[in-house]
Amino acid sequence: MSNAEVAERVGVETEWIERKTQIRSRRYAAPDEATSDLAARAAAEALDLAGVAAEDVDYLIVSTSTGDSPQPPTACLVQDLLGAGRAACFDINVVCSGFVYALALARALVAQRPESLALVVAADLYSRCLDFSDRRTAVLLGDAAGAALVGRTGDGYEFVDFELASRGDAQRLIRVDAGGSRLPASAETLARGDHLFRMDGRGVRDFVMENFPPFARRLADRTGIPLSEVRHFVPHQPNGVLLSQLVEASGLAHAHTHRTLERYGNTGSASVAVTLDDAARAGHLRPGDLVMLGSFGGGMSMAAAYLRWGAAA
Repeated sequence: MSNAEVAERVGVETEWIERKTQIRSRRYAAPDEATSDLAARAAAEALDLAGVAAEDVDYLIVSTSTGDSPQPPTACLVQDLLGAGRAACFDINVVCSGFVYALALARALVAQRPESLALVVAADLYSRCLDFSDRRTAVLLGDAAGAALVGRTGDGYEFVDFELASRGDAQRLIRVDAGGSRLPASAETLARGDHLFRMDGRGVRDFVMENFPPFARRLADRTGIPLSEVRHFVPHQPNGVLLSQLVEASGLAHAHTHRTLERYGNTGSASVAVTLDDAARAGHLRPGDLVMLGSFGGGMSMAAAYLRWGAAA
C-alpha cells in the first residue's frame, strides 16, 4: 500500500505522510488472510532456513495483539498449519515489545531443557483495526510476520542478556478499548469505533524519549557492556522521525541502526523480527558483532536485548 493509496483513503497529501513519518509504503494482508496465516508462513521459512522439521519443535510462542480471535490461542492455529504436533503452544501480548519478550521466554525454556527447541513468531495485522478517519495512526501501521528458532546452536550465537519493563500507569496511551471482558463487542461499541486502534501519538513520543534511553543504559550497566560496543541497533519501527531522535538520545548514533519502516511501516510486534531478518539477509551482521534489540509499545512496555552474532549461516 503506497502512500498515495493511503493518502487518498485518509484524506491527506502524500508528501505529508513521508514528511511526518518517513514511511513510503506498507503491506496489508489479503482479505482472506489472518494473523495465523502470516505467522505460519514466517515460521515455516525459519524452520526451512534452519533445517529443522516442524515436528521437532518443543515450544511454539506467538507474539501478537491482533490474534485471529479471542480464543483459542493463535499459536495453536499456527501449530496446526505447520504440523508441529509436539509443541506446547501459547500466545503473548505485549504489543510492539512482544517479540523481544518472547525471545526472553524462549531462552528461559531452552535453558531449562537444553536439548529443546522454541519457535518464536511475531505477527500483527493492524490493517484490520485501523480507523481511517484518524490520519495520525492510519498512515503508520501495516501487516507483517517474522520468526526465529531458539536453541543451543554451538556456533557462536548467544543471548547475552535481556531487560524488560512495564509501566501500567501509562496504559491508556495505546489501546483497543472494545472486544474484551470490560467492554464486550456490541452494536454500540461498533458504532463508536471502540474496536479500532487508538494511540496518543504525542504522549507515546514523550514516553519513549523520556524512558527508553535510561532503560537502555540499565542493560548496559547491568551487563558491564557499554552501549559504545553495540555494532548494530535493531529497534521497533514506530516512525522515522521518532526513531532518529531516539537513536541520538540513547547514545547509539555510532551503531548501524537498521530500518525497514520506509518499506513496511510500523508492523507492531513483527517489526523487530522483520528488521533483524532484513539485516541478516543483507549480510550486515558479522560473527562476533554485538547486536542490540530495542522495542517499546502498548502497556506501556519496553524491552531490550544484547545478542552476540554467530557464524554465518
